[in-house]
Amino acid sequence: MMQLQCPYCGVRDEMEFRFGGQSHITRPSPEATDAEWADYLFNRDNLKGVHAERWYHGFGCGRWFNVLRDTSTHEMLGVYRMGAPRPALPGKDGETP
Repeated sequence: MMQLQCPYCGVRDEMEFRFGGQSHITRPSPEATDAEWADYLFNRDNLKGVHAERWYHGFGCGRWFNVLRDTSTHEMLGVYRMGAPRPALPGKDGETP
């Protein structure tokens, strides 16, 4: 079973969490074109490698946070709070936007 490091509660089993999709996606302005809205709603990166994801600790503190996870190994490389910048990873930068 995979475990995640909640920045508020510590290490917990994955069953306490819910995956929230890709992190750092900016909502377009109300004046955006239909194509820009469609891109925002439906298109996500599907990388093999380091990926920034949102997770929700539903059976714990009830907070959202970000995780840097290697999608090929499921290794958790970093955890940071919502609103914090994505941390740099030595030797791994440039693999995700």
